[in-house]
Amino acid sequence: MDRREEAGAEVAAHDARPTAAGARSRPAITWYAVYTQANAEMKAAEHLARQGYAAYLPRYRRYVRHARTRALVLRPLFPRYVFVGLDRLAQRWRPIRSTVGVVGLVSSADGPVPVAAAIVDALRRQEREGVFDLLSPAARLRAGDAVRVTQGPFADLVGRLLGAADHERVFVLLDLLGRSVRAEMPVLAVEAA
Repeated sequence: MDRREEAGAEVAAHDARPTAAGARSRPAITWYAVYTQANAEMKAAEHLARQGYAAYLPRYRRYVRHARTRALVLRPLFPRYVFVGLDRLAQRWRPIRSTVGVVGLVSSADGPVPVAAAIVDALRRQEREGVFDLLSPAARLRAGDAVRVTQGPFADLVGRLLGAADHERVFVLLDLLGRSVRAEMPVLAVEAA
Protein backbone atom coordinates (compact mmCIF):
# COMPACT_ATOMS: atom_id res chain seq x y z
CA MET A 1 0.00 0.00 0.00
CA ASP A 2 1.27 3.44 -0.96
CA ARG A 3 2.26 5.81 1.90
CA ARG A 4 -0.23 8.38 0.62
CA GLU A 5 -3.11 5.91 0.72
CA GLU A 6 -2.18 4.98 4.29
CA ALA A 7 -2.35 8.62 5.29
CA GLY A 8 -5.75 9.05 3.66
CA ALA A 9 -4.57 11.43 0.96
CA GLU A 10 -6.85 9.87 -1.59
CA VAL A 11 -10.40 8.85 -0.99
CA ALA A 12 -11.87 7.10 -3.99
CA ALA A 13 -15.00 5.23 -4.80
CA HIS A 14 -15.09 3.70 -8.28
CA ASP A 15 -18.16 2.02 -9.63
CA ALA A 16 -17.55 -0.77 -12.08
CA ARG A 17 -20.31 -1.53 -14.55
CA PRO A 18 -20.53 -4.61 -16.75
CA THR A 19 -19.91 -4.00 -20.44
CA ALA A 20 -21.69 -5.68 -23.33
CA ALA A 21 -19.16 -8.53 -23.24
CA GLY A 22 -19.84 -9.07 -19.53
CA ALA A 23 -16.39 -7.84 -18.45
CA ARG A 24 -16.20 -5.10 -15.86
CA SER A 25 -14.72 -1.76 -16.80
CA ARG A 26 -14.24 1.62 -15.18
CA PRO A 27 -16.76 4.28 -16.09
CA ALA A 28 -15.70 7.42 -17.94
CA ILE A 29 -14.92 9.76 -15.05
CA THR A 30 -15.11 13.53 -15.48
CA TRP A 31 -13.25 15.53 -12.82
CA TYR A 32 -14.48 18.75 -11.21
CA ALA A 33 -13.04 21.10 -8.58
CA VAL A 34 -15.09 21.41 -5.40
CA TYR A 35 -14.76 24.45 -3.12
CA THR A 36 -14.90 23.39 0.54
CA GLN A 37 -15.38 25.02 3.89
CA ALA A 38 -12.23 26.24 5.61
CA ASN A 39 -10.09 23.34 6.88
CA ALA A 40 -12.78 20.84 5.84
CA GLU A 41 -11.08 19.34 2.78
CA MET A 42 -10.65 15.87 4.27
CA LYS A 43 -14.16 15.84 5.71
CA ALA A 44 -15.62 16.83 2.32
CA ALA A 45 -13.56 14.15 0.51
CA GLU A 46 -14.72 11.46 2.95
CA HIS A 47 -18.38 12.42 2.59
CA LEU A 48 -18.13 12.56 -1.20
CA ALA A 49 -16.63 9.06 -1.20
CA ARG A 50 -19.49 7.80 1.01
CA GLN A 51 -21.90 9.08 -1.63
CA GLY A 52 -20.15 7.04 -4.33
CA TYR A 53 -18.08 9.77 -5.97
CA ALA A 54 -14.36 9.50 -6.64
CA ALA A 55 -12.71 12.16 -4.46
CA TYR A 56 -9.08 13.21 -4.65
CA LEU A 57 -7.39 15.55 -2.19
CA PRO A 58 -3.81 16.33 -3.30
CA ARG A 59 -1.58 16.90 -0.28
CA TYR A 60 2.05 17.51 0.55
CA ARG A 61 4.17 16.56 3.54
CA ARG A 62 5.99 19.04 5.73
CA TYR A 63 7.54 19.24 9.17
CA VAL A 64 5.85 21.44 11.76
CA ARG A 65 7.40 22.53 15.06
CA HIS A 66 5.20 23.00 18.07
CA ALA A 67 6.05 22.92 21.77
CA ARG A 68 9.62 21.71 21.14
CA THR A 69 8.45 18.77 19.06
CA ARG A 70 8.73 18.27 15.36
CA ALA A 71 5.95 16.39 13.55
CA LEU A 72 5.46 15.35 9.95
CA VAL A 73 2.02 16.50 8.79
CA LEU A 74 0.02 16.34 5.58
CA ARG A 75 -1.38 19.64 4.29
CA PRO A 76 -3.71 20.24 1.32
CA LEU A 77 -1.86 21.31 -1.81
CA PHE A 78 -4.82 23.53 -2.75
CA PRO A 79 -6.44 24.74 0.50
CA ARG A 80 -10.26 24.61 0.37
CA TYR A 81 -10.33 22.56 -2.86
CA VAL A 82 -10.97 18.87 -3.55
CA PHE A 83 -11.28 17.15 -6.91
CA VAL A 84 -14.37 15.00 -7.42
CA GLY A 85 -14.80 12.54 -10.27
CA LEU A 86 -18.16 11.40 -11.44
CA ASP A 87 -19.62 9.32 -14.21
CA ARG A 88 -21.93 11.80 -15.97
CA LEU A 89 -24.08 8.94 -17.29
CA ALA A 90 -24.76 7.35 -13.90
CA GLN A 91 -24.23 10.13 -11.33
CA ARG A 92 -25.66 13.62 -10.92
CA TRP A 93 -23.53 16.55 -9.81
CA ARG A 94 -26.21 18.49 -7.91
CA PRO A 95 -26.05 16.36 -4.70
CA ILE A 96 -22.38 17.37 -4.37
CA ARG A 97 -23.46 20.90 -3.42
CA SER A 98 -25.25 19.67 -0.29
CA THR A 99 -22.44 17.40 0.91
CA VAL A 100 -21.02 18.04 4.38
CA GLY A 101 -17.97 20.31 4.12
CA VAL A 102 -18.72 21.44 0.56
CA VAL A 103 -19.54 25.05 -0.35
CA GLY A 104 -20.02 24.41 -4.07
CA LEU A 105 -18.48 23.38 -7.35
CA VAL A 106 -16.24 25.64 -9.41
CA SER A 107 -18.76 26.69 -12.05
CA SER A 108 -19.52 29.01 -14.90
CA ALA A 109 -22.95 30.14 -16.10
CA ASP A 110 -23.36 26.80 -17.90
CA GLY A 111 -22.71 24.64 -14.83
CA PRO A 112 -19.63 23.02 -13.27
CA VAL A 113 -16.38 23.43 -15.18
CA PRO A 114 -14.59 20.11 -15.79
CA VAL A 115 -10.92 19.68 -14.97
CA ALA A 116 -8.85 17.78 -17.54
CA ALA A 117 -8.14 14.20 -16.44
CA ALA A 118 -4.50 14.72 -17.49
CA ILE A 119 -4.15 17.41 -14.81
CA VAL A 120 -5.52 15.15 -12.07
CA ASP A 121 -3.31 12.26 -13.26
CA ALA A 122 -0.24 14.53 -13.27
CA LEU A 123 -1.04 15.76 -9.74
CA ARG A 124 -1.41 12.17 -8.51
CA ARG A 125 1.87 11.12 -10.09
CA GLN A 126 3.78 14.10 -8.72
CA GLU A 127 2.28 13.62 -5.27
CA ARG A 128 3.39 9.96 -5.26
CA GLU A 129 6.90 11.06 -6.26
CA GLY A 130 6.99 13.62 -3.44
CA VAL A 131 7.46 16.61 -5.76
CA PHE A 132 5.31 18.87 -3.57
CA ASP A 133 6.80 17.82 -0.22
CA LEU A 134 8.45 20.54 1.87
CA LEU A 135 10.63 18.39 4.06
CA SER A 136 13.86 20.35 4.22
CA PRO A 137 15.68 22.86 2.04
CA ALA A 138 18.86 20.85 2.62
CA ALA A 139 17.24 17.77 1.09
CA ARG A 140 17.91 19.31 -2.34
CA LEU A 141 21.56 19.98 -1.47
CA ARG A 142 24.40 17.44 -1.44
CA ALA A 143 27.67 17.44 0.44
CA GLY A 144 30.22 19.40 -1.59
CA ASP A 145 27.65 21.74 -3.19
CA ALA A 146 28.34 25.46 -3.18
CA VAL A 147 25.93 27.24 -0.83
CA ARG A 148 25.23 30.86 0.05
CA VAL A 149 24.52 31.84 3.64
CA THR A 150 21.35 33.95 3.77
CA GLN A 151 21.05 34.77 7.48
CA GLY A 152 23.16 35.54 10.49
CA PRO A 153 26.68 36.95 10.85
CA PHE A 154 27.94 35.09 7.75
CA ALA A 155 25.16 36.37 5.46
CA ASP A 156 26.13 36.61 1.76
CA LEU A 157 29.22 34.41 2.16
CA VAL A 158 29.62 31.44 -0.18
CA GLY A 159 30.96 28.15 1.08
CA ARG A 160 30.80 24.37 0.62
CA LEU A 161 28.19 22.19 2.30
CA LEU A 162 29.90 19.54 4.42
CA GLY A 163 26.80 17.71 5.57
CA ALA A 164 23.86 17.75 7.95
CA ALA A 165 24.24 17.91 11.71
CA ASP A 166 20.59 16.88 12.11
CA HIS A 167 17.28 17.73 10.42
CA GLU A 168 17.55 21.39 11.37
CA ARG A 169 21.24 22.24 11.16
CA VAL A 170 24.05 21.85 8.59
CA PHE A 171 27.82 22.19 8.50
CA VAL A 172 29.27 24.66 5.98
CA LEU A 173 32.95 25.20 5.15
CA LEU A 174 33.55 28.96 4.83
CA ASP A 175 36.68 30.86 3.79
CA LEU A 176 37.27 33.44 6.53
CA LEU A 177 40.45 35.53 6.81
CA GLY A 178 42.31 33.18 4.47
CA ARG A 179 41.39 30.04 6.45
CA SER A 180 38.76 27.39 5.95
CA VAL A 181 36.39 27.41 8.92
CA ARG A 182 33.69 24.87 9.63
CA ALA A 183 30.46 26.59 10.75
CA GLU A 184 27.25 25.02 12.00
CA MET A 185 24.05 26.90 11.12
CA PRO A 186 20.30 26.41 10.67
CA VAL A 187 19.33 24.65 7.46
CA LEU A 188 17.03 27.57 6.63
CA ALA A 189 20.07 29.90 6.60
CA VAL A 190 21.61 28.35 3.46
CA GLU A 191 20.58 28.12 -0.17
CA ALA A 192 22.21 26.80 -3.33
CA ALA A 193 24.75 29.29 -4.72
